[in-house]
Amino acid sequence: MWENDININETNVILCKSNVYFGVGAIEKIDEIVQKLTEKGIKKVIVVSGKGAYKITGAWDYVESALKKYNVGYVNFAKCTPNPTTDGIDEATKLALEFGADAVIGIGGGSAIDTCKSVAILMKYTDKTAADLYEYKFTPKEAAPIVAINLTHGTGTEANRFAVATLIEKDYKPAIAYDCIYPAFSIDDPKMCTKLSLNQTKYVSIDAVNHVIEAATSKVASPYTVTLARETIKLVAKYLPIALNNPEDVEARYYLLYASLLGGICFDNGLLHYTHALEHPLSAIKHDLSHGLGLAMLLPSVIKNIYPNKAHVLADILAPIVDGLEGKPIEAKEAALGVQKWLKSVGVSEKLADMGFKNEDLDKLTDLAFTTPSLGGLLAIAPTEATKEAVREIYETSMTELQ
Repeated sequence: MWENDININETNVILCKSNVYFGVGAIEKIDEIVQKLTEKGIKKVIVVSGKGAYKITGAWDYVESALKKYNVGYVNFAKCTPNPTTDGIDEATKLALEFGADAVIGIGGGSAIDTCKSVAILMKYTDKTAADLYEYKFTPKEAAPIVAINLTHGTGTEANRFAVATLIEKDYKPAIAYDCIYPAFSIDDPKMCTKLSLNQTKYVSIDAVNHVIEAATSKVASPYTVTLARETIKLVAKYLPIALNNPEDVEARYYLLYASLLGGICFDNGLLHYTHALEHPLSAIKHDLSHGLGLAMLLPSVIKNIYPNKAHVLADILAPIVDGLEGKPIEAKEAALGVQKWLKSVGVSEKLADMGFKNEDLDKLTDLAFTTPSLGGLLAIAPTEATKEAVREIYETSMTELQ
């Protein structure tokens, strides 16, 4: 296998819209990054993180050391939670502005880095709020410089222009996508991912798989997104079981992180559709629901819906996790059951009913999929017609295990 020829201890620079320092030991590049920030006149930064992972992983030791070495002032907003909220973003922005920060460093998974991106915009638009941003009341053209230090292998947000936040009072969980929030520099160090719990390991990896399935089958998919999707799913299928068996296996984390990076670039190009559009209402209502788990519960039913229209693509990219598909539309149920079987093989068997959702929730979830800002745009590029009836059926058949 080609993976055997790769030196995982060598840090590579992967050029996408962001400069991503990738490999075991890449965290040490924060010294070089901070130096480059100072050369651009950056004197103060706000560091955005969750409550503990930034320290538990050891990432903070490197960041703080570099900031002190180059005399960069810093303040830490260490309150990011899963499914970040607009209220939290506003609080972090207020801290950044009061401190006089010139740039933002995000340390964490998607929640911290998406918060970081949002704060970076609002630092330039001081008369706006996070709700204004996520309800599309203005179109940002600039943001403060962003550095993303990634601690998970799922979102790919360190290499793309997307961010997500929840407006709690409206049960909205919209996404934004602006060129100004590509991180200037990102760090993907597999050693930073070894402290992920087993559930986090599963859920973030499933997020990466969903990214590429959607990006390879949307109306704006391309050969590039299909190629990235094929490689992403192959790597997750191979290395996720290894990481679950031995969380400290750095090689497994390396390739899961690489798969996640590919997935982030993939949907930056091919965008997303059903699974993400329908998951966002789930975790907007139940704030403690892991995004990756929400996606997993929906994915088999989404596959059943889209397979007849994208049979050849799906048969190809799903081959590492579903055997025997020939790319025939009549295989839709077989493909859906195969994906469900794979999810169960990595320890994810929950369905919506298991998480407390009821049939009486279906209408509200369906309405949110169409009324939440940005989600209608995702549904519009789904490979099948995303009617309210089709969306409701996906939710309904995701309540329990497909038979």
